[in-house]
Amino acid sequence: MFFDLPPTILQQCSLILDSEILSVHEVSGGDINQARLLVTGRGRFFLKMNTGKDAAAMFEAEAKGLDMLRKTKTLPIPATLAAGNTEAGALLLMEFIETGHRAASFWETFGEGLAHLHRTTASQFGLDHSNFIGSLRQSNQGHGTWPAFYAQERLQPQLELAVRSNRLPASEALRFEKLYQKLPGLCPDEPPALTHGDLWSGNFLVSNRNQPVLIDPAVSYAHREMDLAMSRLFGGFDRPFYRSYEETWPLEPGFEQRLPVYQLYYLMVHVNLFGGGYAGSVRSVLDRFI
Repeated sequence: MFFDLPPTILQQCSLILDSEILSVHEVSGGDINQARLLVTGRGRFFLKMNTGKDAAAMFEAEAKGLDMLRKTKTLPIPATLAAGNTEAGALLLMEFIETGHRAASFWETFGEGLAHLHRTTASQFGLDHSNFIGSLRQSNQGHGTWPAFYAQERLQPQLELAVRSNRLPASEALRFEKLYQKLPGLCPDEPPALTHGDLWSGNFLVSNRNQPVLIDPAVSYAHREMDLAMSRLFGGFDRPFYRSYEETWPLEPGFEQRLPVYQLYYLMVHVNLFGGGYAGSVRSVLDRFI
C-alpha cells in the first residue's frame, strides 16, 4: 500500500536509500506533518512530509538539531538521511525506531542521560542558526547571559506575536518588562547547556531495547532547567526520571519556586499555536512574579 505518496517523493526516497520501496504505511506524525513508514529491501525508514512555506527550513533545522543531539552520545537519537524540498513538498527522511514497552530502568536511564546531555556546553547562550518550536520560528541570537537570551530570544518574540494576533493585550508588555528585570535574581547562574528545547511526552520514544529516544527537538544552548520545566508542564514524567537527573547533576535550590518562569515560554508558544485559551495561564505566571 502506498497511501497516495507523491511519485516525486517516492522516487527521491528510493534514490536516497538506494533501494526499491516495497510499501508505504501511514503513521502518526503529530499535528503539523504527514508521516509514513517506508519498507524497503534494506530495512524500514521514517518519512515526514509537509507542503507549508516554511516546511523545508523546518525539516532542515530539525535534522541539524537531531545531529547535534546524536553527536553528544548521551541518549539515542534517530539518524537523519535527508532533509529539504522536492517538487511535491518538503521531506525529512530518517531512521525508523522500533518501539517497545517501558521496563523498570527506563526512567532512571532517561534522567541520567539527559543530565549528561546538558553537560554539553558552549561559549554563550543561543545557537549558530535559528530553528523552530512546532511551526513557530525560534530565534537563537547569541547572548552572554541567560536572562538576556531568555528575555530577548524567547519571551519577547512570542509576546510580540501574541499581541499582533490579538491573543494577548498590548498592556501585558509592561508586565513582561518587569519580569525581564527580575530574571537575574530568579534563575541560577549556570553555563549554557545543550537542551532538547521541547521536552514533553510526545517528543521521545521508548525503543524495543527499553531506551529513551529523543525526537522533534528545538535545540539551543539554554538553561538546562528549561527542559525539566517543559517536562513538567503537562503532568510530568515519572518520579524516577527526576530523581536520577538530580543524582547525576543536582539542581540549585529553589527550582520548584522558579519553575513557572521557565514554563512561561512554552505557555506563550501554546498561546500562539493554539489560541488564547492559554492566556490565563500566562497571566497567572506574571501575577506570581510581578
